[in-house]
Amino acid sequence: MAQRIVLNGISYHGEGAVKEITGEITGRGFKKAFLCSDPDLLKFGVTKKVTDILDEAGLSYEIYSQIKPNPTIANVQTGVEAFKASGADYIIAVGGGSSMDTAKAIGIIITNPEFADVRSLEGVAPTKNPCVPILAVPTTAGTAAEVTINYVITDEDADRKMVCVDTHDIPIVAFIDPDMMSTMPKGLTAATGMDALTHAIEGFITKAAWEMTDMFHLKAIEIISRSLRGAVENTKEGREGMALGQYIAGMGFSNVGLGLVHSMAHPLGALYDTPHGVANAIILPTVMEYNAEATGDKYRYIAEAMGVEGTKDMTQEEYRRAAVEAVAQLSKDVGIPADLKEIVKEEDIQFLSESAYADACRPGNPRETSVEEIAALYRSLL
Repeated sequence: MAQRIVLNGISYHGEGAVKEITGEITGRGFKKAFLCSDPDLLKFGVTKKVTDILDEAGLSYEIYSQIKPNPTIANVQTGVEAFKASGADYIIAVGGGSSMDTAKAIGIIITNPEFADVRSLEGVAPTKNPCVPILAVPTTAGTAAEVTINYVITDEDADRKMVCVDTHDIPIVAFIDPDMMSTMPKGLTAATGMDALTHAIEGFITKAAWEMTDMFHLKAIEIISRSLRGAVENTKEGREGMALGQYIAGMGFSNVGLGLVHSMAHPLGALYDTPHGVANAIILPTVMEYNAEATGDKYRYIAEAMGVEGTKDMTQEEYRRAAVEAVAQLSKDVGIPADLKEIVKEEDIQFLSESAYADACRPGNPRETSVEEIAALYRSLL
């Protein structure tokens, strides 16, 4: 069977990468940017790092900031109308997954107007045209939305997140600059970093994984494991490592999918507005234990990548336990809660479980599951 890999055509990495944006804009003959960024990034001057570069080069842009942390259908709809009124011919997405996901949905609808109903984009939508060209500048080290073909939009009416997968939505250029991530507070750094680790681990054990994506995921696990604690303390090495590690994880999972951790995390974001990375981090060790029997020897390589010594002398049970414990320890070290007691209500578990089972990420899980088993996993975390 043929395997497909979809990546950015161009990406810039390292300190000062964002400064390359002017050359890409002028070289492509773009005239006016529709700049998507969330209100907090505007408030704290993070977006200004990009607009200052545009201003200095005399490049025209219009800012769109009606974006929530878990972007909604309404955010996309108002963004589509704002883009049409702006006269822009390309998009710059500055932010984390929220800004980039909103930008992707807007860009897809503009060039594929038959999908104006945002709900029609859920799953693998049969769009025909590439979206409006997107230049992506991530400000968090976690989602890797700048290199993926995925985006997630919340349907507030149904209290659920829609996972959308479309090769037409990938940004044409990404600028992965650790300086753009340096103002992230500790909690956000920890949450987005654990999101990246979840991408790498789920991508490594998902049903569709193969040699090339295994290469990406194992390297991502290694880099994230050695970098996240430092990034939370805002060290230069930690920030640089996380900027790269999360991107490499995105190169992998974008092409093979995820699993049950994300399926269980998405309903928490939709119903309780739980930060996505926090939800993933809490759920990850428990689902790793649940999936262990369906992963062959892969947990040995996860444990090794996370710095566990002596795995070659361990039994299968021992290295599987070591991998789970290494993940749980990293999560604890960066301040992630250990359970869902402060988030989930018992009366919501049936709805959450049904939503998780219906989620687009669930079929990729290495172990077959059921609504009842997912409910038991939620309850084990209370």
